[in-house]
Amino acid sequence: MIGRNRVWQAIVSLLLGTYFGIVMTKAEVVRWARVHDMFLFREPPMYLIITVAIVVAGLSVAILKAMHARGLDGEVIKYKPKPYHLGVIIGGICFGAGWAITGACPGPIYAQLGGMEWMALFTLIGAVMGMYLYAALKPILPH
Repeated sequence: MIGRNRVWQAIVSLLLGTYFGIVMTKAEVVRWARVHDMFLFREPPMYLIITVAIVVAGLSVAILKAMHARGLDGEVIKYKPKPYHLGVIIGGICFGAGWAITGACPGPIYAQLGGMEWMALFTLIGAVMGMYLYAALKPILPH
């Protein structure tokens, strides 16, 4: 049986995720046309939003490291940078192309679905298929 603490953590995570999805939807950050315009350099505020997200993530990692924060398993969270190689470039190109075509990176897919944009279902299916394709091809891809 799942402990009460884990259930509480799941409920808090679900509520925070729902709130975050609502904020992203209301800010129209998950709207296909806005993302498309960003890639055509017609939507400068999107770059500010992404920059703020990067800064917040960096500060969050720094705080977690300074506090020697522990994960749900009780282990100290450790950051292990991944080496830079050809596979990172290929993966980045695939990710960016998918993002430009669908108007969503993985997180906003759920916000789009929550906003009843049913075409995002195809994006979700494509993301899951891409994940399985990567897993199948991982042994022969550059790492």
